[in-house]
Amino acid sequence: MQSTIRRLVHTDIETVVAFSLAAWAPVFASFEVELGPEVYRLLYPDWRSAQASAVEAACRAPGNDVWVAAVDARPVGFVAVCYVDEGGTRAGEIEMIAVDPGYQRAGVGASLVNRAVTEIESRGVDLAVIATGGDPGHAPARALYEKLHFDALPQVRYYRKL
Repeated sequence: MQSTIRRLVHTDIETVVAFSLAAWAPVFASFEVELGPEVYRLLYPDWRSAQASAVEAACRAPGNDVWVAAVDARPVGFVAVCYVDEGGTRAGEIEMIAVDPGYQRAGVGASLVNRAVTEIESRGVDLAVIATGGDPGHAPARALYEKLHFDALPQVRYYRKL
């Protein structure tokens, strides 16, 4: 399977949203296990609607660079980059990335991250940033980022239902 990376076009967004929700379903299932059902329901009462809105917003944000990986002209992965201040340094942040579950672990995610990093570098930005969760559902993402030489700064966020 050979994918090509190209800029996102408006007509890609519906497909991108659909495969992103499928890709992230295991992540949200992992969150529910890790947090327990009560806290999970407080944090994510309707994760699908919230994530669909977030993906669409990332795709449409005027300052974002967004690319898709396409197979036979159909998007099967996407990456969105925004530019932020990170501790006083301008950084390119990989704000969002998802790969259709049928195309995961085939190099699509790595191609998208590499494309994003190339664009960040071409803008004269010296720092690329990407964040992910420490839960089991994000283990494949962490493995990819480490393979691509990103350095992790572990952080912990605690929740307590009152």
